Amino acid sequence: MEAFFASLLQALALPQYGLSTVFVVAFISATLLPLGSEPAVFGLVELNPSLFWPAILVATAGNTLGGAVSWWMGLGAHKAVDKARHSSTDVRALRWLERLGPKACFFAWLPVIGDPICAVAGWLKLPFWPCMGWMAAGKFLRYLTLTSLLLWAVPDSWVHRLLF
Repeated sequence: MEAFFASLLQALALPQYGLSTVFVVAFISATLLPLGSEPAVFGLVELNPSLFWPAILVATAGNTLGGAVSWWMGLGAHKAVDKARHSSTDVRALRWLERLGPKACFFAWLPVIGDPICAVAGWLKLPFWPCMGWMAAGKFLRYLTLTSLLLWAVPDSWVHRLLF
């Protein structure tokens, strides 16, 4: 079993698969599905240090686009509820998020509440592009910080024992 995971991680870390895998994992993890993308980014960068910046940027793009899907899902849900009720539901939305506006999407990187923030931003019909900008900034800083800290804090011997 250990050999299987080692060979799988090696295959996924190949440059021709690694960045696309990071993109897909980051994209899926930004939807309401519970999945973390940081291990994929860290694993790729640990095996291919030259891919540090491409991995950070690809993960940021995938995670931001996944957040955009959540935003559109929130907007679609809002329209469906409005149509079913024949009235606006903005009054019942989270007022604090409404007060923050698109800047609230900066916190889309937070565990547990980050992904729903994107959906609620769509629900509240907050402007799409400013939301994406704030979302991308927060997600970029998260990937940069976490990957850098992991590379600094995790001893090489531990990573090599896990992977090989």
